[in-house]
Order: sequence, then C-alpha cells, then structure tokens
Amino acid sequence: MEEFYIECDGTKLHAKLERPADTDKSPLCFLVHGLSGHMEEDHIIAAKEAMLDSGVAVLRVEMYGHGMSSGEYRDHTIYKWITNALAVVRYIKSLDFVTDLYMCGHSQGGFLTILIGGMCPDDFKAILPMSPAVQIPDECRRGRILGYVFDPEHIPDVLIKDQWVLGGDYFRVAQTIHVEEEIKRYKGPVCIIHGDEDETVPYSYAEWTAAFYENAVLVPVRGADHCFTRHTDELYKVLADFFKKA
Repeated sequence: MEEFYIECDGTKLHAKLERPADTDKSPLCFLVHGLSGHMEEDHIIAAKEAMLDSGVAVLRVEMYGHGMSSGEYRDHTIYKWITNALAVVRYIKSLDFVTDLYMCGHSQGGFLTILIGGMCPDDFKAILPMSPAVQIPDECRRGRILGYVFDPEHIPDVLIKDQWVLGGDYFRVAQTIHVEEEIKRYKGPVCIIHGDEDETVPYSYAEWTAAFYENAVLVPVRGADHCFTRHTDELYKVLADFFKKA
C-alpha cells in the first residue's frame, strides 16, 4: 500500500493506492467516500477489498475538507470536489500500470461519480455509484436538505445542523447542477448499488437515475441502509460479481 498526497490547485488530497498481488498491470478503480465521510469507513473498505480480490487496483482519495485532505469541511462544495476528482483522473492517467479505469463513489461520492462519468466519458470502462445522492441539487433548490432548512433564494453564509456546519456556497453551488445532463453524456456500463431501506437517499432516486442511463443495472441490497450497515458482505459480493464479469 502506498500513501501519499495528490496536489490540486493548492489542495493536498490524501490518497492510498493498493494493487493486486503479483500483477504488473491491472485495471484501477478510483474510490470516493461521501459527505462527512472518509476512506476508512466500513462500506468503503468492503468495496476496496472486493476490488482487490477481483484483480483491480484501488485508489482511495479523500476530497476537499474530508479525512486527512486539506481544506475545511464547512468550505467544501460540489465544484471543489469536481475539480479534485478531475485532478485525480489526470493523475491516474499518468500511471503506466493501469489498463482500464473505473470510478466508484458512495452517496455524495456516488453523485460525484455520475458527474465525472459524464464529464470524462471516454476515460471510464464503467462507473459504479453506491447510494448516489442525486437529490442534492433539487433539494438545495427547494431549500430543504439533510435537516438544513433555508430560503433557497436568500441563502445565509453559514448553516448549522447539530455539529455539522456548512457554508452557504455549498448550497448555492448545488443549485446550479443538473445531474440528468451528465447522466445522458455517459454511454458506458453503469452499476448502481443501493440499499432498499435507505432513508437518507430513498431507493426511488436510484430507480430514477437508472432510467436515464442507456446501459445501467440497478442492484438492490435488501434490508440495507444508506451506508450498508450490517450488509457490507452483500456489498462486497455485488462488487466482486460485477468485476468478475467486467
């Protein structure tokens, strides 16, 4: 395992790269956590292990304001994450051992995966959004998301919910994004994995997302919540099965 930082416009992105044993070349998956998450969460580790056991290298990266990457959580926006992810894709394309590139992300990272897939459709063999939080833009346009309630036309500079503080720019930026446009730009294989008892991002959003793609499969994880609590074995199996067929 290699641990290092990827530079992105003055931001240092904490990264860990792991490769399958006894391979000179292999596919690689860029794996991203969700909002307020990090690379060591149980569901991210389960995803990583499924990929490595399937012969796929994994690059886990923590986005701006999360984990050990630089920047403050309160100052992060989807635009900053997009810029981060594009820098990571450029870094991966410089690696000479990579044969094919995949991207997989959870929640806001799943939303990011969809956006980056649409922006870089020629770079990815497939994308794998897990519990993708595609409702973020619409809920920000309505002024009600994740317990934050605000006037969507007059967003305050800071919003606070419990211990979580987000700057108003997070919500202003999200309002400008129309995810369906990026969905339509990606023509490659898509595997959406979603718990059917997810209360944070209801399963209906996964169905909505899958319907926009030309080449998507939606795999429900029965009984699983947003982070696949007590269902990481099932998550592992879904991913391992996908990569065996890829």
